[in-house]
Amino acid sequence: MLVQGKQLVYCLNVHRGETWAENFAAIREKALAVRRLVAPGEPFGLGLRLGGRAARDLASPEARREAADYFAAENLHAVTVNAFPHGQFHGARVKENVYRPDWRTTERRDYTNLVADILADLLPEGGRGSISTAPCSFKGWVGKEDVSLMGSRLAECAAHLAAIRERTGREIFLGLEPEPGCYLETTEEAVAFFNEALPQEEAVRRHLGVCVDTCHTAIQFEEIAETLCRYEREGIGVSKIQLSAALRVTPDEESLRALLPFCEPVYLHQVKARRRSGELLSWLDLPEALREAPRHRDIEEMRIHFHVPLFFEGKGALGSTAHLLDEALFRQTRTEHLEIETYTFDVLPPELREGGIAHSIAREYEWVIGRAAASARRSGAGRC
Repeated sequence: MLVQGKQLVYCLNVHRGETWAENFAAIREKALAVRRLVAPGEPFGLGLRLGGRAARDLASPEARREAADYFAAENLHAVTVNAFPHGQFHGARVKENVYRPDWRTTERRDYTNLVADILADLLPEGGRGSISTAPCSFKGWVGKEDVSLMGSRLAECAAHLAAIRERTGREIFLGLEPEPGCYLETTEEAVAFFNEALPQEEAVRRHLGVCVDTCHTAIQFEEIAETLCRYEREGIGVSKIQLSAALRVTPDEESLRALLPFCEPVYLHQVKARRRSGELLSWLDLPEALREAPRHRDIEEMRIHFHVPLFFEGKGALGSTAHLLDEALFRQTRTEHLEIETYTFDVLPPELREGGIAHSIAREYEWVIGRAAASARRSGAGRC
């Protein structure tokens, strides 16, 4: 689906499935149901999620050909791949394991190269695709000696993507996704890594950039338009923007109590809080924040890494950062790919899952289309 000339998809990581057979079933049963609600009978882009098992299942040309034939028959097309979570992503404890294997390892490089090979075979002739990946590593795992190693592994992947382009004419752009608690957490850290740790080679600049997740930038209290401008000024490409929203509260007894249902055992829910001085406080997971936040009487706002539906406007003491996805975002972005990414559907409180998953995703499409239309009615493009 095109929105202001950009491909709008939703990320299939919202659906359970680690094997390609499970992923394929989700496309047939869930993605087609979403299309019937938002774009019946029209071409429909896919934001695939390929973990390690699914990628290995698609290692053979025959398996990829079967997938490509099905996509062609159903008027589906692969646009982007989420290759951030390598292992299990639903139904069991994920937490910090989502970053394993990290970019210190050849396993992460080889897995990402395989995903790129798969995407190249699914893209149309001359097509452009994107892949999102882990932000190097979990911050606590990285020593000084690891930084150049991660840069080398990523440069090797960029060389692989350049070889794909030369061989097939299909261009694939890999985006590191800064996230709270990770080695690349802020825009400044991402810029420093690109300028200092990566080889300044044509293949690196052409095929390696960032995936901007708007939930993550909001948690850092960063302005999305400023983030996009900073990357543009530095010559760092944005592979895609993941449209997502974080929970936010003004911490008091009522709001902290309202957050209790969001303390769940599967995903890591990092928390940032801004004090009146502007200083940010950080907690690695929500239960820790709920224990310690009451000690700080000068907190103005807390933001929680729990992706809530884009259309969620808040309830009682709970709010959302969706309001930060304003017209400036749609005017400013130069990326070709926008991806709705509310992967937390299964662990949301019941009242946020009413109507079922297909209807929830369809409402998010409607929300994005409405915001983009409002932006289009305003004259002028974004300027850095």
